[in-house]
Amino acid sequence: MKTTTYFSSKYSVFATNLIRPTLFVSIGLASAVSLSACQQTPDYNYLSGETMGTSYHISYQLPEDADEAAIQASIDERLQQINDSMSTYQKDSTISKFNQLSKDTPIIIDADFSRVLDVSRIVYKQSGGAFDPTVMPLVDTWGFGSTMTVERLQRPPTDIEIAQAKALVDFEGVVQNDQTIYKTKDGIGLDFSAVAKGYGVDVIADVLRDKYQIRNYMVEIGGEIATSGVKNQQQPWQIAIDAPIKDSTVSERQTILAIRQPINTNNQMHLATSGNYRNSVVFDSQSYSHTIDPTTGKPIAGGAPSVTVAADSVAAADAWATALTAMPYEKALKVAQEQDLAVMFVVLADGAKMDGSHDSIDDWQVVQTPAMQALRADKKP
Repeated sequence: MKTTTYFSSKYSVFATNLIRPTLFVSIGLASAVSLSACQQTPDYNYLSGETMGTSYHISYQLPEDADEAAIQASIDERLQQINDSMSTYQKDSTISKFNQLSKDTPIIIDADFSRVLDVSRIVYKQSGGAFDPTVMPLVDTWGFGSTMTVERLQRPPTDIEIAQAKALVDFEGVVQNDQTIYKTKDGIGLDFSAVAKGYGVDVIADVLRDKYQIRNYMVEIGGEIATSGVKNQQQPWQIAIDAPIKDSTVSERQTILAIRQPINTNNQMHLATSGNYRNSVVFDSQSYSHTIDPTTGKPIAGGAPSVTVAADSVAAADAWATALTAMPYEKALKVAQEQDLAVMFVVLADGAKMDGSHDSIDDWQVVQTPAMQALRADKKP
């Protein structure tokens, strides 16, 4: 799950006209993106900046007489509002204040917080609790930071320690009344790191579309992506999905498949990818990730290394990508089909070795739900 740090980045994006989500933002990303921007046709502009512990990148067709500086200022203002609401790194943010409160003490929340809470509740319920923004006590108990080691699996927390942490993983214990929320027990806390970047992409797209009437754009934050209209060659945007090869980099990667923006959905696409292949270990011939299943309180074994979701919003896609990563693959595929989700799983190919040495694209295969197949075929399910 994306729970090691707030707004930690999940994957890198090589933002040419073919965007490539993988699992972590590379140091070389900014220079690669800047080079691509210089090669674009004059009627498309490029913006970038820092937000949510990562960066954002936007390519868009600039309307006549539009003020680029004003557009970027509007975007930065909205992103700052989201951070002021939901950043656990800001001690004075709404979410930080809520996490420090005692039970039964209400706090007023803003509209952004309320919308993210609504998306979280929907995915929480439909995923059977696999997506849970109160999961941090379990992550802390297992000691999962940016890496995971075999030693932790050899000496895991005791059943008592896990049970104590699970008692604080209680999204039902976060109660909303109009514009206030409170917790029903001390120790419950929220962390929206698995949905807020996606929501940030939605917000930027809203600014471009509603305030400046921009219809052709690509917006990305930490790999979460929204596209609309066409790119500068007047062709639909394409999102390339990398094979989940360990130790791959921005310059050395293998694309396993691309998703083209469909033409029957208002010329828009909302996409998120989640995965655990860069934070997993093989122990007793079984691969474990640092993703915690909130329903069991233990790390996921047998989860899909890469999950890509298309949805009605990037926030929803972001949350669902996390939820499906927090399940064993077979269960995730079943849930995705039952919920009629557009999902692409990248899993080990039949016959691939189980020792973790998967450095070739031939070691992987793509499994798509019917809804994803229909999306990629530009046909409605």
